[in-house]
Amino acid sequence: MDEQHVRELLEGYRTGEISLQAVLDELSGFPLKDLSFALLDTQREIRVGYPEIIYCAGKSPEQLRAIMEFTVAADTDILATRAEESHFASVRDLASDLRYDPVSRTISRRKNPRATVTETYIAVVTAGSSDIPVAEEAAVTAEVFGNQVRRIFDVGVAGLHRLLARLDVIRGAKVVVAVAGMEGALPSVIGGLVRAPVIAVPTSVGYGASFHGLSALLAMLNSCSAGVAVVNIDNGFGAGYLASTINRL
Repeated sequence: MDEQHVRELLEGYRTGEISLQAVLDELSGFPLKDLSFALLDTQREIRVGYPEIIYCAGKSPEQLRAIMEFTVAADTDILATRAEESHFASVRDLASDLRYDPVSRTISRRKNPRATVTETYIAVVTAGSSDIPVAEEAAVTAEVFGNQVRRIFDVGVAGLHRLLARLDVIRGAKVVVAVAGMEGALPSVIGGLVRAPVIAVPTSVGYGASFHGLSALLAMLNSCSAGVAVVNIDNGFGAGYLASTINRL
């Protein structure tokens, strides 16, 4: 439930178009919906501008279905991350407009699309092709939240000419999401070439001494380029969320 929907309910009640009982029925799960194993925050979009996101990892398909039954009925935008095929199989019959993307592992629905930002865009850049799943989680998140996204993949520092060939697109972005594993150098390089803020996303891609993304995380935290902020390892969702917040300011 968003602020516009609450306004419409109250205005409808004021004019007599909506009965008191209908308003109470609409608000029956507000501000929390207790599912015993989960407390759904139905007030979040009113407070922060985005609905509660469903993190599927660790949830059974049955638990996800119980959550989705409520969110689908509530006619809200939906984004579920780290979803497997089994998760989607358990909910796909709930609504025809639910979409599953196996690369980003997201389930999404834009039921009440907020106005898409058309004047600016977010650039999502990866060092290598192996970083694409994390980058796609960031890109899909930003798109569900109403942003234009430009994808620039496989332009890591091992072949710097690839990055320079796409620099005009990257420089045109209002915010850049730079996704890299291995030594995690890409955000530092981009940070020294653009005016836009850079959100660095370390990935768990790499051989033994990468320590499942820890090396990239520490490299990004120690970046000598100003204007680089870092999210957690493989946290494409967090990067896409923050990028959307910046792009919509």
